Amino acid sequence: MKSVLVSGIQPTGKLHIGNYLGALKNFVELQDSGKYECFFFVADLHSLTENFDPKEKKAQIDDVILSFLAAGLNAKKSTIFVQSEISEHSELAWILNTITPMGELSRMTQFKDKSESTTQNINVGLFSYPILMASDILLYDAKFVPVGNDQDQHLELARALTRKFNSKFGKTFLEPQALHTEVPRLMSLDDPEKKMSKSRPEGCLFLDDEPEIIRKKIKRAVTDSGNEVKFDEKGKPAISNLLLIYSAFSGKKIKEIEKMFIGKGYGEFKSSLAEVVIEGLAPFQKKKTELKKKLPQVLKRVEKGNKKAKIVASKKMLEIKKKIGLI
Repeated sequence: MKSVLVSGIQPTGKLHIGNYLGALKNFVELQDSGKYECFFFVADLHSLTENFDPKEKKAQIDDVILSFLAAGLNAKKSTIFVQSEISEHSELAWILNTITPMGELSRMTQFKDKSESTTQNINVGLFSYPILMASDILLYDAKFVPVGNDQDQHLELARALTRKFNSKFGKTFLEPQALHTEVPRLMSLDDPEKKMSKSRPEGCLFLDDEPEIIRKKIKRAVTDSGNEVKFDEKGKPAISNLLLIYSAFSGKKIKEIEKMFIGKGYGEFKSSLAEVVIEGLAPFQKKKTELKKKLPQVLKRVEKGNKKAKIVASKKMLEIKKKIGLI
């Protein structure tokens, strides 16, 4: 029997190459490895913690679904579903709320960081976000969760809640493990000190950007002093970031790329990088355009995923309710 693996992506606007390299590409590799029973979901409940336009939310959810499939996720190999369609996520989150100490949540660094950047919308959902994340994982008896370093603290809370619940009510949940993969941490093209984010569109390469837009953004990308194309995160953070992008899309080692541009300036390097990114995104963009034309059929595939996820989640919730005496 395969171990269960769970992960999701929020529908909070256009996805960028950081999402592609850090999540989507990784999801496909995990799916195709044949080692796991994969559950991938659109984390629309999580996305409500940010400011949003209700009129755009459905389109954003559909866009993530299209991106899942365009990247290579297969509804026959993985269970693809929408979080809000499975009410058990919210139900379990409330139950876990009742055993989560306030102190555990208040020390979450991501909450502190987001509170500083979104001072006008510091909501309770943002504070309790890790509990819903724990619910997403524990509901499916996930053994593995692919995470970046910024989510390690949240996963550790899920592990702590697992131990606490099992100790109090009897063995119910499997303790999830982090699955780390080597993923480049991409920084903004216009400021290598800041992470690539949709909130800085000029420094962000979106998956749907047209070739000319990609060329323009990369041409305008900030560079470091000198003109040597060399990886040096401290001394040359801007060029190092561009080298990471080049390596990720070309499949070439950074040392190999450095040799390619010995004696050549930043202009030639950036021109080449733009073409590498354009070529790398072309299959994804083509597939997504084709899928968008048959969106109703695509959404039917997700309806099947919703039904499968619902069966698994409702069975687990029945077990949980029995353990805590609700039934």
